[in-house]
Amino acid sequence: MSDPKTPENKTPDKKREKRTITEIRDSKKTAEKFVYMSVPDYTAAQWADMAGVDVAVVGDSLAMIAHGHKSTVPATMDMMVMHAQAIRRGAPNTFVLGCMPYQSYNTVDRALTNATRFMQEALSDAVKPQGGKSQAHILKALVDAGIPTASHIGLTPHTIAMFGGFKIQGRTADAAMKILEDALAIEDAGCFMLEFEAVPARIAKLISEQLTIPTIGIGAGVGCDGQILLCHDLLGVFTDFKPKFTKRYAKLTEVAVSGIKQYIKEVKEGSFPDDDHSYTVKEEEYEKFAKLVQKRKQI
Repeated sequence: MSDPKTPENKTPDKKREKRTITEIRDSKKTAEKFVYMSVPDYTAAQWADMAGVDVAVVGDSLAMIAHGHKSTVPATMDMMVMHAQAIRRGAPNTFVLGCMPYQSYNTVDRALTNATRFMQEALSDAVKPQGGKSQAHILKALVDAGIPTASHIGLTPHTIAMFGGFKIQGRTADAAMKILEDALAIEDAGCFMLEFEAVPARIAKLISEQLTIPTIGIGAGVGCDGQILLCHDLLGVFTDFKPKFTKRYAKLTEVAVSGIKQYIKEVKEGSFPDDDHSYTVKEEEYEKFAKLVQKRKQI
């Protein structure tokens, strides 16, 4: 007998293999574009796993998307680990990268403790703090401790107050040189990858060409070695605002609101639940129960 979950004459999909650090690093040589997606919860992780995303990122943007904060700063390690655990369960065959939240890596000891939590408690595959030259000693300490580490430069949300808001970085030659120096420091620290955020496309491409490790872009153009977007941005789930670099591939909030409105309508008019969505009882048992109720009323 065929598996009822498997359509006739259809071979079940082969279990996908989780991408490795080696494959990610080698993508610089193979020119394979890696696809990263920031996911906030179990269901989104399942979508990433089923669709074939290369790397599921536990981004501290979940403080905004899942918890309603105005920035990523309120994300805590407890919050991040809890979400990372759910994402690991939802995406067992996907490389999971845990983003270290604000002030969780401001000393070597704190960085090692918190990165270890991602690896041990959530079974993440790697971690990603933010910063370049100023954080090189932190990045190197993590790498030397055997923790696969990436970093994030350009617009770094943890230091957004220093930038005066969400502003594009690297628009002058001097500013671009600083990003290059940060990138080289990240590479020298032994990181396997770095992320550019909100950097002009030509600048990000030229810097990427100076490196031996792959670059992932978000608002940094097609010249990076891979791309990352937030799941709830690209699917049109999160609608508080839309960054310039986000492309909407679906409009799930519109679908969801439409479905909920239809549910409200059917409940109000009494057409839901119908027989197809209700449980039944044998007629003789119902009649017996009805008689017991009537008898009780007569006592």
